[in-house]
Amino acid sequence: MKITSLKKPFVLSVLFFLPVLFLLFLYPSKHNYKTLDVIKKEIPELSNFVTKNGDPIQLENHLTVVGFLGKTPMEDAILALNLKELVYDKFRGFKRFQIVILVPESAKNQVELLQKELNQYEFLEYWEFGFGTPSDILAAYQSLKISTVLDSNLKTSDVFIIDKERHQRGRLDDRDKDQIKNRVPIFGMSSYDCLEVSILKNKMSEDMRVLFTEYRQKRKGNFNSTSRRADDLKADEKN
Repeated sequence: MKITSLKKPFVLSVLFFLPVLFLLFLYPSKHNYKTLDVIKKEIPELSNFVTKNGDPIQLENHLTVVGFLGKTPMEDAILALNLKELVYDKFRGFKRFQIVILVPESAKNQVELLQKELNQYEFLEYWEFGFGTPSDILAAYQSLKISTVLDSNLKTSDVFIIDKERHQRGRLDDRDKDQIKNRVPIFGMSSYDCLEVSILKNKMSEDMRVLFTEYRQKRKGNFNSTSRRADDLKADEKN
């Protein structure tokens, strides 16, 4: 009698939780397929740049954040510190992740000072400074999809995401749902401003997370390249 009385609540509980469990399994799979837009293909290798130890800089097979701190990087230490605290510290444990900051050879002394500041609490193993000529830096910058020019010091506060295949990643459509609803013309995001903490914390961190998820799905063989963030926004625009 006691067993029979317990059977009905048990069955009802199972019937209630099974659909919930099913939805929980579906939820992560839905988000695993949202990939970060390719906004420019085949970014050239940084063949003319070397580290302070003379080692080559390589983009291929790495997930790279590329920045340009110019002739006086120590004077713009806030850009590097923001990037360290809000991006590097969050993703340093991911395989093949690196930050590469391109500077002219004349900036070596300032780079040493900046590295001391950055390495104050721990050594930044996945952060490199690439040294090259001013013309090399300008060529590397112009090879990217950009919206501004480098200043006279070869510096910009913007950083760029390059994937393992040397494709530049970003957002083809950076409008939010309210902007889509109000028919704001499409605008993209090809770079991330290190002076804007909210952009690093929200947009760049989210885009990096999406990109790492994409490669994790590729390793598992569960990847569908047709689903991108821009597709989702376009769908919202139709509704």
